[in-house]
Amino acid sequence: MGQFLLQSSWWLPCYGLIGAVLTLPWSANIVRRTGPRPAAYFNLLMTVLAFVHGGLLFRLIATNEPQHLVFHWLQVADLDLTFSLEISLITVGAMELVAGLSLLAQFFALGYMEKDWALARFFGIMGFFEGAMSGLAISNSLLLTYCFLEMLTLSTYLLVGFWYAQPLVVTAARDAFLTKRVGDILLLMGVVALASLAGSLDFPDLYRWADTASLPPAMTTLLSLTLIAGPVGKCAQFPLHLWLDEAMEGPNPASILRNSVVVSCGAYVLIKLQPIIELSPVGQTVLICIGTVTAIGASLVALAQIDIKRALSHSTSAYLGLVFVAVGLQWTGFALLLLFTHAIAKALMFMSVGSIISTTHNQDLTEMGGLWSRMPVTTTAYVVGSAGLVGLLPLGSFWALQLGFDDFWLDEPWLAGVLLVVNALTALNLTRVFRLVFLGQPQPKTKRTPEVAWTMVVPMLSLIITNLLVPLMLQRLSLLPTWEYVSKTSVSLLALSGLIGCAIGSTIYLHKAWSRPIELPWRVVQDLLAYDFYIEALYKVSVVFAVDSMSKLSYWFDRYVIDGVVNFVGLASIFSGESLKYSVSGQSQGYLLTIIVGVSLLGLVMTWTMW
Repeated sequence: MGQFLLQSSWWLPCYGLIGAVLTLPWSANIVRRTGPRPAAYFNLLMTVLAFVHGGLLFRLIATNEPQHLVFHWLQVADLDLTFSLEISLITVGAMELVAGLSLLAQFFALGYMEKDWALARFFGIMGFFEGAMSGLAISNSLLLTYCFLEMLTLSTYLLVGFWYAQPLVVTAARDAFLTKRVGDILLLMGVVALASLAGSLDFPDLYRWADTASLPPAMTTLLSLTLIAGPVGKCAQFPLHLWLDEAMEGPNPASILRNSVVVSCGAYVLIKLQPIIELSPVGQTVLICIGTVTAIGASLVALAQIDIKRALSHSTSAYLGLVFVAVGLQWTGFALLLLFTHAIAKALMFMSVGSIISTTHNQDLTEMGGLWSRMPVTTTAYVVGSAGLVGLLPLGSFWALQLGFDDFWLDEPWLAGVLLVVNALTALNLTRVFRLVFLGQPQPKTKRTPEVAWTMVVPMLSLIITNLLVPLMLQRLSLLPTWEYVSKTSVSLLALSGLIGCAIGSTIYLHKAWSRPIELPWRVVQDLLAYDFYIEALYKVSVVFAVDSMSKLSYWFDRYVIDGVVNFVGLASIFSGESLKYSVSGQSQGYLLTIIVGVSLLGLVMTWTMW
């Protein structure tokens, strides 16, 4: 039985893809009589099978050595392209996390999108989404990993543009797709370069090559930068971070996965590429700089947002920025632990947000208030998710942040200060959102807001319990330090940073009548944060303007130069042909004389030129 589970582990990504295929009769409107819900049930069934299969495999691999499965895809001459899979505790655990959160998000979607006419299409895309993430979790080949990343990019485009009748949604889907493509194209350059340099794209072979590689500094720098570019786009890091904000136009059940595990997939790939990026000190420095700028910048931008989904999505970029810093410092243990705890906490928070949006049909923080007594389960979900995110002892993120503080303090103490600042700003933002949404007097849109249906309550309760049990999971996996190894300084500073953030968020003056809930003394600073440091405007006057100018120049050159030459040749041919028809005599000896004279003159010219 155990051997069968190991040999059939490659089936795990296929469950989601099979679920997506089974929804096609309803997605394509071939079956209309039953309505779209059977498609959702088929997809849920396949996700349950994936979760059960992954759970059995996780228990088995916990007591066995990691297994490697290799499938030869293309063998031509010296080229051998393989699909390699790694079945280990980490990879199966990541896949089980994807399956578990996908199951809860899809169950949540049954209630959230109950009256949506395109429910079957949504579940089909979600199955495709799940299959891509599960495959990426166990992939042991950079080629296969890149293929799954492309599937994620396509899935993001389809889910963000799900309600394609709205112009803003279409624009958001396009921008998200193109922004990710920038990182994907650069990553493809790195994949091609590694294929020629290392001779293989399997991660074990790449690691062995990296141990003995001797490349010029310029080449290693360029190689590391191309490998970093892909995760930068997937994780919404500066300067490719704007897509995550626009992706909030999609349905909330998709946002649950996007802000918890989808963006984490890019960081997961970055962790796998860390031994290769380590070849270049410049690459490591770039990782630290990108992570630091994004962590602090996104935390500040979140404070000025009035859209509830956008206020939380920026904190996703901030926490993944800490992961980038950890990979740049080679602390991959902290990076993996933070990805795990952040995913569970952020999924619960977005379920709470989805519950609020479903009841109020509103996302504007300035139009909410007084929900805590009307929606107790939603309020509890938000509080538990927030506590799990900011590192409240003894919840999961506390142990991750405590480990990160100790790691950063050993190498770069100033980065430990960055972690504390991000924690404080996140606590401030979450407290601000809590006050605006759940406290105060009810607003017109929140006066009649009952708790959501059981299909949405059950996933929230499940994740509430899971968040509270995360420390026990970590202890069971031997990931928690014993108390004698816990630094009192890190515990005190983490608790203090969280308390400072909560205290400021609790006492700062908020007014719902203003255009923004926080009115800073300097309006310039407030607008700077509200408009994301004007990065989008900067893109328009730089990159977008340059591409637009080049396209116009190319159009002009093609229209008037290339087409002009072709049209001139065509007109010349027509004119010469029309002219010659009047000199045609019909006598063959005349034609022959003309040919002889022409060939003779051509021969004389060539002879004279050679002489």
